[in-house]
Amino acid sequence: MAWKAIGIFDSGVGGLTVLKEVVRSLPQEDTIYFGDTARVPYGTKSPETVIRYSRQIANYLLSRDIKLLVVACNTASAVALSQLQRELPIPVVGVIEPGARAACQVTRSGKVGVIGTAGTIGSSAYTKAIKRINPDIEVVTKACPLFVPLAEEGWVDNEVARLAARIYLEELKDQNVDTLVLGCTHYPILKDVIAEVMGPDVALVDSAEQTAITVARILSESHLLRPDGEQGNHHYYVSDIPAGFIRVGNRFLGGRLGDVYQVNLEQELQDGGVGEEEA
Repeated sequence: MAWKAIGIFDSGVGGLTVLKEVVRSLPQEDTIYFGDTARVPYGTKSPETVIRYSRQIANYLLSRDIKLLVVACNTASAVALSQLQRELPIPVVGVIEPGARAACQVTRSGKVGVIGTAGTIGSSAYTKAIKRINPDIEVVTKACPLFVPLAEEGWVDNEVARLAARIYLEELKDQNVDTLVLGCTHYPILKDVIAEVMGPDVALVDSAEQTAITVARILSESHLLRPDGEQGNHHYYVSDIPAGFIRVGNRFLGGRLGDVYQVNLEQELQDGGVGEEEA
């Protein structure tokens, strides 16, 4: 029997933290990752544009015969998820709902902090998701834009990272949150320094981990899980030259990135063929 892959997409490399957790949870599964590196970032684009990009990528991954789609991008999850769930014939999972649900389960005081990019925080996506689950929870948010370049540069355990974390997180500490949602796919790379600054009494909720748990549950309930003992293969596609993606991707995955192929999405969807260029 030919087992279908799990499709995962993001505007760039951040979604590799989600891929890493999916592979850790489900080592037997094949994955296909798409990073839209030619059009990153999504946070500065209009909702209509993000929906258009998300649809294009979803259709490309569907042409690769995937069985489930993970929208591993906070902006696309906030803006395009419900549209994709309505339109696609397969399960579609975003990164916001799993993180919000876990935060509601973990908090003891009912005071939850959320950190993310300016775009994600500005969209109030996590606040809305948490309030839908439990309207009594107080949500305190903070945009931490410098965390993304720090993660990509590999500056995750030095004084610059610590200083940035202390300045950004001071407000959340003062508000006495007992749970902190890492609301950006880059932030798990900085988990140690964030934990160090927040202290041992604050539980960190990693949306990437929670998304992988949701994927495993949906595949299990749908009887779509590949048998244990199989070894998954992982394929990577990007919309711009792969060099930068490979450099940062190896950092995110611990040097385990395989071949990366560049794809012209418009051309692909226009002619329905496969036009790839290997890194």
